[in-house]
Amino acid sequence: MESTTELSQHYQLIEQAIQYIETNVHRQPELDEIASAIGLSEYHFQRLFTRWAGISPKRFMQFLTKEHAKDLLARSENLLETTHQVGLSSLGRLHDLFVNTEAVTPGEYKSHGAGLTIHYGLHLTPFGKCLIAATERGVCHLSFVETSEGNAIDTLVADWNQAKMIEDYRTTAPLIDRIFSTPTPDTPLKLHLRGTNFQIKVWEALLNIPTGSLTTYEQIAAQIGNPNALRAVGTAVGHNPIAVLIPCHRVIRKSGEFGNYRYGPARKKALLAKEFALSGLTSDLRGM
Repeated sequence: MESTTELSQHYQLIEQAIQYIETNVHRQPELDEIASAIGLSEYHFQRLFTRWAGISPKRFMQFLTKEHAKDLLARSENLLETTHQVGLSSLGRLHDLFVNTEAVTPGEYKSHGAGLTIHYGLHLTPFGKCLIAATERGVCHLSFVETSEGNAIDTLVADWNQAKMIEDYRTTAPLIDRIFSTPTPDTPLKLHLRGTNFQIKVWEALLNIPTGSLTTYEQIAAQIGNPNALRAVGTAVGHNPIAVLIPCHRVIRKSGEFGNYRYGPARKKALLAKEFALSGLTSDLRGM
């Protein structure tokens, strides 16, 4: 079994491949062309991509089409409707992760973390390097390192600028393991959310999207009872402070376009492809 370090190193190649496939998906490039573009042989690229993503590069190209995305949306709408009808908050998340949320009070929101101690750490994951942080009440931040570790930490500090920050790999490493490695945690993973009432509503709505499903900004707005607030919903989705656990990557445009993502469109598609493979909802995508 590959280590997290190996998976993280492989992600850089997978991301390059996804970017190349996305740019050229309209003409369905052959496997050897994609492999050559990222400096691998056709054989090694096929094995690496399939092992990492759970589906072949050819099937992944199908996944990237608008037509397939629209079909997934239609299937997801039925699944989400059933979920809500039976009173479930979620049918599952990445690796069937259970999540409980606790939001800061209005007073705590204004205090920017005064009186809190936040333990943070930088770690390798199957989707690249990430920064995770937690208070005694739960995970309060999870982001992918895009430009530099310093910039990632600066963003965390800006959100909680009155809190005491402690770099603490020993505390944060088990959290990363539970999120990206452990199939079924024994106890729910707690999230400590800092946001406006509107943002909290949007983030809680995102938690209702099951693994392997997609939704739209319109559906999120309707779910929180404010169907005309599309721009505000989009802003709240974009400011999600806890990537992966709060699955903002599962929101796409109703046209079938995957849209933007705070940590890059390639990572968004990688997250989704991995989830579809793990959830068993890619039976129609498996094969060559």
